[in-house]
Amino acid sequence: MSHYSRKQFLRSSGVLAAGAMLTPAAVLGGTGGANAGEGSKIAPFLKGLGFGKSELRIGFIGTGLRGRNHVRNILTYEGADGTVHCPAICDIDPDAIERTKKLIAETGHPDPNVYTGSPNAYQEMLAKEDLDGVIIATNWKWHTPISVDAMKQGVYTGVEVSGAFSVDECWELIRTHEETGTHLFFLENVNYRRDVMAVLNMVRDDVFGSLLHLRGGYQHDLREVKFNDGQGGLLFGEGSYGEARWRTDHSIHRNGELYPTHGLGPLHAMLNINRGNRLTTLSSFATSAKGLGQYVLDHPQGGEDHPYDDIEWSLGDVVTTTITTAKGQTLILTHDTNLPRPYSLGFRVQGVKGLAEFDYHTRRVYVEGVSEPHRWDEWDGWFEKYDHPLWKTYGEIAVGGGHGGMDYFLNRAFVESVRTQTPATIDVYDAAVMRVITPLSEQSIREGGAPQQIPDFTNGSWMHRKPVFALGNW
Repeated sequence: MSHYSRKQFLRSSGVLAAGAMLTPAAVLGGTGGANAGEGSKIAPFLKGLGFGKSELRIGFIGTGLRGRNHVRNILTYEGADGTVHCPAICDIDPDAIERTKKLIAETGHPDPNVYTGSPNAYQEMLAKEDLDGVIIATNWKWHTPISVDAMKQGVYTGVEVSGAFSVDECWELIRTHEETGTHLFFLENVNYRRDVMAVLNMVRDDVFGSLLHLRGGYQHDLREVKFNDGQGGLLFGEGSYGEARWRTDHSIHRNGELYPTHGLGPLHAMLNINRGNRLTTLSSFATSAKGLGQYVLDHPQGGEDHPYDDIEWSLGDVVTTTITTAKGQTLILTHDTNLPRPYSLGFRVQGVKGLAEFDYHTRRVYVEGVSEPHRWDEWDGWFEKYDHPLWKTYGEIAVGGGHGGMDYFLNRAFVESVRTQTPATIDVYDAAVMRVITPLSEQSIREGGAPQQIPDFTNGSWMHRKPVFALGNW
């Protein structure tokens, strides 16, 4: 059987298997969460489904810092059912390739086939290699075309997070998935953060009652990422290092919620978006763009005579987006990457019975009738009760997986989804609706904050699709 035929067979058999089995959500009764502790109304934790391939072949397209983290996690993942191999990698950066080959050798795996030399080298890799899955961790503009090509080749596709460049490219992902039957896993790692999953359990156990208002965002000082020559120097574009090669350019030419998914992903799961609820409209507003200009002015290599001092930056330093849902809730996202500040995603989850505000710097809960009136509860007691079973079971080995352990759970979920050829728990419909926030935000800002309609990428199926995220063993 040719590798193309084999991939087509696996894809077809995966669809049949998904139809024949009970999904984790079905086993657990749909909307119930994972076991949250003694006395919880949430259903017991599902331990696993016990089927799938024993060995997997996963390729990697984009092997920079983020890509190599995926390589390390996936090749060292000790799944109970088998082994993961990396037959091929693709990147246009020789240094990234060499670092990845060294990493793969350190994990005890043989040298991969290397595809490089042009931005389209990945197409040769997808056509030639016998892959079960692929991880895409390139710069943003390549996420959609590579995902589309991978799905057309029948390869289970994992793609890193970003905002889209247009509404049409979101629809292209949907069309390709529905035409090919190939699954796409949107790699939103913050969904797996330990405090996020604990609050998700609280939501599912109705601690806060009916949800009304949620907040999140991406508030991260990226000035030393957007200007980086590898040694702290003031440089972006050609000759620079890492994301400064491409990310800074977005701040020159675009103004909107450019990176919505870290803030939106966890709220998306808590609100059952695409699974009983959906996002309906958004309105966005941006401040003026002064932060990067000030950084250039103050930098030891900068100043008034530096060429960068003449750049007209487009990206507002703080972009605020208000989103509505079909069930009458509001969400506020904040994008803030050009100003000095500590890292924060600034989560708030608020319902008719109480709320939680949580991030790395503060975690607190208030629940009417449980908390002392008008006083916050400390986080520890609530966390002990609602810590997610995935973290209770795998937390000790997850810690080394990157970003405090949440990357371990993300990569684990991808591997097991590929192994069983079952739909992703953060799927192509979730990818489309989270990514479309960016172009709609840009349009709203151009129109003075005018509301934009968010497409229903499920074509009405959101009304009967059941929640699945974190309701199974991955």
